[in-house]
Amino acid sequence: MAIIHLEGKSYEVNRDDNLLQACLSLGFDIPYFCWHPALGSIGACRQCAVKQYQNMEDKNGRLVISCMTPVHDGSVISIDDPETKIFRKSVLECLMTNHPHDCPVCAEGGHCHLQDMTVMTGHSIRNYRFTKRTHNNQELGPFLTHEMNRCIVCYRCVRYYKNYANGTDFGVYGTSNNIYFGRTENGALESEFSGNLIEVCPTGVFTDKTHSERYNRKWDMQFSPSICLQCSVGCNTSPGERYGEVRRIENRYNGNVNHYFLCDLGRFGYGYVNLKNRPRQPQQRLGNDWITLTSEEAIKAAADLLSRGIKSIGIGSPRASLESNYALRKLVGASNFYSGIEAGELSRLHLIQRILSEGSVYTPSLREMESYDAVLILGEDVTQTAARIALALRQAVQGKARAMADSHRIPKWQSAAIENISQRAKYPLFITSIDCTRLDDIAALSYRAPVADQARLGFAVAHALNNHAPAVKNLSDSVCRLVEVIVQALTKAKKILIVTGSNAGYTPLIEASANIEKALKANNIEVGLTFIASEANSMGLAMMNALSIDDALLEIEKNKVDSVIVLENDLYRHALAIRIDAAMTKISSLIVIDHQKTAIMDKADLILSAASFAEGNGTVVNQEGRAQRFFQVYDPLYYDNPDHNTPSVMLDSWRWLHAIYSFLERGQIDWTKLDHVIQSFVKSYPYMKKVLDAAPDSMFRIKGQKIAREPHRYSGRTAMRANISVHEPRQPQDQDTAFTFSMEGYSGTLKERQQIPFAWAPGWNSPQAWNKFQDEVGGNLRHGDPGVRLITAGKGSRSYFHAIPPAYQNTHWVVAPYYHLFGSEEMTQRSPVIQSHMPETYVILNPEDASHLEVNSGMILELTFLEQKLLLTVRLSDNLKSGQIGLPLGLPGISPVMNGRKVDFIQKINR
Repeated sequence: MAIIHLEGKSYEVNRDDNLLQACLSLGFDIPYFCWHPALGSIGACRQCAVKQYQNMEDKNGRLVISCMTPVHDGSVISIDDPETKIFRKSVLECLMTNHPHDCPVCAEGGHCHLQDMTVMTGHSIRNYRFTKRTHNNQELGPFLTHEMNRCIVCYRCVRYYKNYANGTDFGVYGTSNNIYFGRTENGALESEFSGNLIEVCPTGVFTDKTHSERYNRKWDMQFSPSICLQCSVGCNTSPGERYGEVRRIENRYNGNVNHYFLCDLGRFGYGYVNLKNRPRQPQQRLGNDWITLTSEEAIKAAADLLSRGIKSIGIGSPRASLESNYALRKLVGASNFYSGIEAGELSRLHLIQRILSEGSVYTPSLREMESYDAVLILGEDVTQTAARIALALRQAVQGKARAMADSHRIPKWQSAAIENISQRAKYPLFITSIDCTRLDDIAALSYRAPVADQARLGFAVAHALNNHAPAVKNLSDSVCRLVEVIVQALTKAKKILIVTGSNAGYTPLIEASANIEKALKANNIEVGLTFIASEANSMGLAMMNALSIDDALLEIEKNKVDSVIVLENDLYRHALAIRIDAAMTKISSLIVIDHQKTAIMDKADLILSAASFAEGNGTVVNQEGRAQRFFQVYDPLYYDNPDHNTPSVMLDSWRWLHAIYSFLERGQIDWTKLDHVIQSFVKSYPYMKKVLDAAPDSMFRIKGQKIAREPHRYSGRTAMRANISVHEPRQPQDQDTAFTFSMEGYSGTLKERQQIPFAWAPGWNSPQAWNKFQDEVGGNLRHGDPGVRLITAGKGSRSYFHAIPPAYQNTHWVVAPYYHLFGSEEMTQRSPVIQSHMPETYVILNPEDASHLEVNSGMILELTFLEQKLLLTVRLSDNLKSGQIGLPLGLPGISPVMNGRKVDFIQKINR
């Protein structure tokens, strides 16, 4: 630590910071543009000038650029010196020379870092009266709008895109006063993290195209703290709503998880919430017709159906909250509640949780992953199954540059110097996969093979690290050389991260990863083990210890079940279609609760319209076992047209289930709000009692106030339903949370706040406002980051796994898994903007197999899979071993349960 003297007072600051970071961390306001906490300093804009004095007696001082000036013990600084203010104001005027005066029509207006800094410096009059330099804008795809004329040449965009995210199709062109940031030609940006340019850019050069289609200002939206439910990482988000639809999703800072960045799926995939064909009222089948019900009629109808038979079962969902799954369990009874997860996947999740809890295994947070100096990925195409982890791994391998700079005493924020001294040196990253991955560009070694051979390589690495681990027989010389290369690199590293998961659908990969972790730890090497689960709440649901969907179907097949309740689960994604179709003929009634129209609804007798993440509350558990809460953004009933005969009824799933439970009089439970469900949940699952600490309860207040969902500049209640009527009812009353549907709540930056709906602080309307909520710039939130870990590492030592799989044998036409960030996830594949990024369904063949079938790339193959026929376009890959069939799992019509199964019949289609 160091002592600095600022405006006549002394402060203790971090010695490793620059002056800008130190002052911002203390709560002082200094304007800046080119600096960013995650990107470091290059001193391009000169906006953050302060005056530095030699000592207390020095009255003149000198202007220094605070982002390029290190903290020294005893530094004497002034931010408010008159000469400094004039200098900053003149710099901003120069930067604004070519900036258009288009704030009223700019999508960034009211949310703009440039506006904040203009006000902060006092620049209000423009003296430049000549022709401005102009540029042509580019078409950058469905996510981003490009308006290059707003650029102030801070270089943040290119530093983020190329240096941080390793994108290759975006750069800086030109010189002097003619600088251009963009692509060499029009076209969609290729990086999965391009959307972060919206928040990285301090102006309106890059704006959210999905928001622009239904645009409104930031202060006219309601927000809530939420969790991205599109994968198992659990990034924190701030969804914004207007007129009863989600208009935008922004990054919500969490120092342990996503900190400043999201992947494009999490940022832009929300469109499914706004679909017009969503179930918005309960519906009951009457012959071949559907009739719409009120909520009371729907509850009675559900109770009616459940009362007719002897036995009812409930099938839960890994995309539904803990509370909703628990409410279903309460309704049907613990022995009649099934997880809705496929048996093999559920066994892998239980294995993962056993590994994490029985041994002294450490699972690093997303932020901690960036600190490891060697990474081994076994069997996961991380960019496609957990993209935000892939971005963290890119930072991990770039840590070599930071280590080299540290050895030369170059500060961590000196980004240009670090880049120069490293010459793109990287820490080792090793990948095993069935085909190419998006991380191959930074990999030291990529091993492409069937999952069985990948697992064998993993077991061999463990044995080479420690001969107490089981040996692998009959390895080829080439694989032995790969093992040697990997082992040499791992033994030289200080911190090693192993990444695997359940998406490959192969248990031995998980066991091999655990063996490597144990072998490394036996050699006293620090090691982290990260598992990627398939869905947002897979880990949480697995912890509830319910049986699989296969067990549920078995009960139905034995004619032991009369009624089934399906909770937010399209069964066709978790079990074979032929088996589901047969099972549905054996039951008397099917009730489906969901917020999307799914294939299983075609079999339903009653549909109950559920709330999505934007309309409800709940808790999910991410891949590291961190329980996190998402909160209701808006009440959909408030936006109903009073002229409609049947109003929308979209309730939290747990509310539907509790209402049915109460109607049936199955017991005395009074769940009038979410807190009651959570309290009941932890009584049934005492080992998950930390769920109570995932967020404050509904009675939490700051200075006696609930927390505002709306910015304080909200245009008022008369605008909330102006599209319906100027005569507005009372605002909804939130009984479940500590938030209010109003701007008349607390919205300051007190330390007590952990759940933050939107980034705003006095003078800071842009996302840079997160600086005001952090204990230090880029650190943790002042009151701690949201969420709590449920899984703690045990102190014992587990045994090695010894069941080494046999080498891959060509048995012909076994499905190999391919995943797509845009398309494989169930909910976002319904979003129109994501559909524009989704690939067409296809089949991948080895060229030898294609030659045997007499097909070429682009031709059509018909695949028969348990009576299900697929017509798919052929692609070829030399990396896929002969005998395998690569299918894009999760895309419409291609269920993830096909993974590892054999295709019955293949034939060429002549056209």
